[in-house]
Amino acid sequence: MLPEIENLLKLQDADKEIRRLQDEVAELPKRVAVIEQKLAGTKAQLEKAQASVKADEAARRKYETNINDLRTKISKYRDQSLDVKTNEQYKALLHEIQFAEKEIAGNEDKILELMVNADARDKEVKAAQVELKEETAEIEKEKEQARERTAEDEKQLTEWRGKRDQLRSGVREDLLRHYERVSKFRGSGISEVRDHKCLACQVILRPQTYNEIRSGKETIVCDSCQRILYFNPKEELVEKKDTIHRPKRHHPKIDAPQAWYYRPEFAAYEEVFLCLTNARGQASRRVYDVHTGRLLGDILSREGDFRQAFPEDITGSTRLNGNWSEEELDNFGSELPMVILDSLNADLDLARYEAQSHAKPAVPAEQAAS
Repeated sequence: MLPEIENLLKLQDADKEIRRLQDEVAELPKRVAVIEQKLAGTKAQLEKAQASVKADEAARRKYETNINDLRTKISKYRDQSLDVKTNEQYKALLHEIQFAEKEIAGNEDKILELMVNADARDKEVKAAQVELKEETAEIEKEKEQARERTAEDEKQLTEWRGKRDQLRSGVREDLLRHYERVSKFRGSGISEVRDHKCLACQVILRPQTYNEIRSGKETIVCDSCQRILYFNPKEELVEKKDTIHRPKRHHPKIDAPQAWYYRPEFAAYEEVFLCLTNARGQASRRVYDVHTGRLLGDILSREGDFRQAFPEDITGSTRLNGNWSEEELDNFGSELPMVILDSLNADLDLARYEAQSHAKPAVPAEQAAS
């Protein structure tokens, strides 16, 4: 294995660890927010219990005021009864007194009910206060642990960054730029080859390419995902004598409203994927770079079905499997997600293999002459 490849493998491990630590540090505010949210729930429970106690006290004062007012009225009615001159007036005052006494009894019942509930309310408040105290202590402990973990992560980040800088110095600039460019878009810039395929994108390699990688004499990149390839003899699988089994390829429907094609060259670009879609009486065309998934140029629209609108694009192209809605395509923006790009490249590999399998063997010249 080339020394530069060994350095790249160590560099990739360092980059992964740095990304993991950065993600963990970035998660600290979220973790603290979740912890504080738990405490906020307990505080709200206490505040609710305290509010219920205050509401009961206010209601009790209201009922007591009502009772005092009613007793004052009764006293007034009794004084008036001494001066009445007719039975009708006396009966009317007596009726008012009885009604007031009934109201007093109703208010006293409500006060009694509140007094019975007061014990339960007090217990709720005390239980909520105890829970808040215990949870506050526990949460402060969790927050302190989160801060300590973050401080440790930041310390490790500094160490890993130093290791990464040292490893970068052991790789030539052009190879390092390629590694970093692919890592940015695909999450990793180097991939092991095993059993005749790139383990990152699962695309089968040509025998010559596979043998060149095994020799370890020069750096080679994957034609499909552009990752730098390397071979590890310790992980080599025993190759089967049988032909490599590939999954049976599903063929896209001819009359589908959307079609994906591969072209080895297109306009001023090299390898591209074309996405042709029919929608609302119009056909649209999107062009993506095979290796990066970037949208090339503008989206072009024409009237009618895409087969009539873009016949020159379809001619000489390889039809692929793919079907994503216009909304999904718009959400992708200027770059296809890696899972979709890898899916298209994998289907392209199957299509190539299928074409090779169906190709007729060449007839020797002497046999053709006879």
